[in-house]
Amino acid sequence: MATIDPAETNGVKRNQVDERTLADEEHIMSLQECLHAEGKRSVLIVLQGMDTSGKDGTVRHALRGLNPQGVRIVSFKAPTPNERRHDFLWRIRRELPRPGEIAIFNRSHYEDVLIAKVKELAPPKVIEERYGIINRFEAEITRHGTALVKLFLHISEEEQRQRLLARLGEPDKRWKFTGNDLSERRYWADYQNAYSAALGRCSAAAAPWYVVPANRKWYRNWAVSQLLIETMEEMKLTYPNPHLDVHALKKSLQAAA
Repeated sequence: MATIDPAETNGVKRNQVDERTLADEEHIMSLQECLHAEGKRSVLIVLQGMDTSGKDGTVRHALRGLNPQGVRIVSFKAPTPNERRHDFLWRIRRELPRPGEIAIFNRSHYEDVLIAKVKELAPPKVIEERYGIINRFEAEITRHGTALVKLFLHISEEEQRQRLLARLGEPDKRWKFTGNDLSERRYWADYQNAYSAALGRCSAAAAPWYVVPANRKWYRNWAVSQLLIETMEEMKLTYPNPHLDVHALKKSLQAAA
């Protein structure tokens, strides 16, 4: 992560993105339709990032080409008393996408090696074991037909400060600001270390992590949409063949006219 500039755009220009946004949205919709028609596999998008990195904005803008009927968005907060009675993946498994569906996790099972590590909510030995548990879990779900798109929205500490100031300056966004926003900033370096460990320990060929420079919202949105397109194209989705006698059916319908 330290080698990736959060403001990087990799030579992509905003006017280029604006010109192809509609075409990208239509392409995403066609890929999603094929996923639904095939009805065998699914897609899981995992969004992680520091506060104000744009997880909600990514859902609103980068993924707006998706048909809401085939998408489920799950936000994982602090575990409830019932959830704490189970292992940390219990609530995650309950929300996995069904065949033909796309699920978006706003935060995820990675919180159990992120905030749990930073705030020492579990012993170091338990945190260490969880990396392996996560890898085995993700290998399992990919074997069963779920394509994983794991995205870390990477912003700078200064960009976060500016976004928090903007929230305070806009009455319609001020409600998002909490006391935790300031107290959590004291742990910035700790969170960066925790993310570096999680991304390094839990990035596999079938379930890689993508670090998305997110200081520039337009680039973040474009990069996320491209990663989703590339992932779904690599799935080589196909429409099912219902084995219809098209000629006979057309003839019957024309005769009934």
